[in-house]
Amino acid sequence: MVTGVMNIEEGASLPAKNTFQVFMCSIIAAVGGLMFGYDIGISGGVTSMDTFLIKFFHHVYEKKHRVHENNYCKFDDQLLQLFTSSLYLAGIFASLAASYLSRRFGRKPIIMSASAFFLCGAILNFFAQELGMLISGRILLGCGIGFGNQTVPLFISEIAPARIRGGLNLMFQFLITIGILAASYVNFLTSTVKDGWRFSLGGAAVPALILLIGSFFIHETPASLIERGKDEEGKRVLRKIRGLEDIELEFNEIKRATEISNKVKSPFKELFTKSENRPPLVCGTLLQFFQQFTGINVVMFYAPVLFQTMGSGNNASLISTVVTNGVNAVATIIAVVMVDRLGRKFFLVEGATQMTATQISIGALLLKHLHLIGPITSRSVPLIVLILICIYVSGFAWSWGPLGWLVPSEIYPLEVRNAGYFCAVAMNMVCTFVIGQFFLSALCRFRSALFFFFAVMNVIMGLFVIFFLPETKGVPIEDMAEQRWKKHWHWRKYFKQN
Repeated sequence: MVTGVMNIEEGASLPAKNTFQVFMCSIIAAVGGLMFGYDIGISGGVTSMDTFLIKFFHHVYEKKHRVHENNYCKFDDQLLQLFTSSLYLAGIFASLAASYLSRRFGRKPIIMSASAFFLCGAILNFFAQELGMLISGRILLGCGIGFGNQTVPLFISEIAPARIRGGLNLMFQFLITIGILAASYVNFLTSTVKDGWRFSLGGAAVPALILLIGSFFIHETPASLIERGKDEEGKRVLRKIRGLEDIELEFNEIKRATEISNKVKSPFKELFTKSENRPPLVCGTLLQFFQQFTGINVVMFYAPVLFQTMGSGNNASLISTVVTNGVNAVATIIAVVMVDRLGRKFFLVEGATQMTATQISIGALLLKHLHLIGPITSRSVPLIVLILICIYVSGFAWSWGPLGWLVPSEIYPLEVRNAGYFCAVAMNMVCTFVIGQFFLSALCRFRSALFFFFAVMNVIMGLFVIFFLPETKGVPIEDMAEQRWKKHWHWRKYFKQN
């Protein structure tokens, strides 16, 4: 917990200019989101390609083309789902390792390592000859994702001035959406090429190379430098990224926080046993849980599969996915521009409401028109579902998508920041693994009811934000406890009264 002297008055920001150095470092680091997004977008398209299924999952290919096969069960196969989900299982362990390593060695080396892992995984997938080689490549990609997702949002939150922290951090999510869009377009281009899936999977090397090269030009964060006893270097970087000579106020804030942090020998023990850490732990972890159970990865992983299930051809389903992902990227720009003006809670509640309405509508349409066997007879229904999915995706893209990463990165005190953010990332990975591994099986068994389940989850998460999440807009990270948690009607009871 950060308390004591030197706290900033509520509503005030530490002095800082908007410097080129901050924007450059934030954008380069956010390329980690481009890697993550590319993988999310590439998986569903590749698993719908016949050439990929013939080589690795021939039994799924045969089932897909049976005339009398259950529409909801065409892609129900545990090994096929393992292709998608294995990455996230590896990401859980990688993010745990990164939480320790980034505290000891800094954020920058971990970002560099993330790109190296991802590059190796992309190369292995490109040359894959059998399923074991394919899954091994996915595991390496997962290590890259775990390192990147654990470190990049923290890096940006620590390097950005408080007043523009939200917008800069959302560059991570914006590049996730660009990665998804790029992947869907690559899938469309390679779907008719012999062994086109190799180019789709191998294309992951491009964002990995961009991040690897770019990471040589970014600064380590002042908080990480000072935490590791490099005070003078921390001051030098502060002056450069803030564009000011007088950085003593912010340096003292960070120094005070690091002194508390360095007294903590076991951050995870501190996180789970100290009552003051419970509010950010609960909120940060639940935000990532809720983010995944908005149902977004159902759309992002399996959109081509879903459109094919409704009777669209392979190319039509991939085009629909490109359109959906284009909406995703454009809508994220709204969050980047407006989140530091309207605040986090506004977007989270509005997004939950929008996604609830569209999930109910999609579920109702599928319930009425998509029967167990045979395509949808109405030509208008797939188009209506596409429009609804676009509305749904836009609601996610300016709310739970970016803010599910932003808020957990800015609410933990320094002494447990790596450990706390690991819990958020691990929750993301676990939920993504579960959805990636079991969604197609769940679609087979529960059919359209699955969309009603996600609608209910969106209602629950909207209510959680209204009642339990404080607004974090414009608050210095090291002063979050004083200005927000201690004044919240529910969470204040976890803090000792002075």
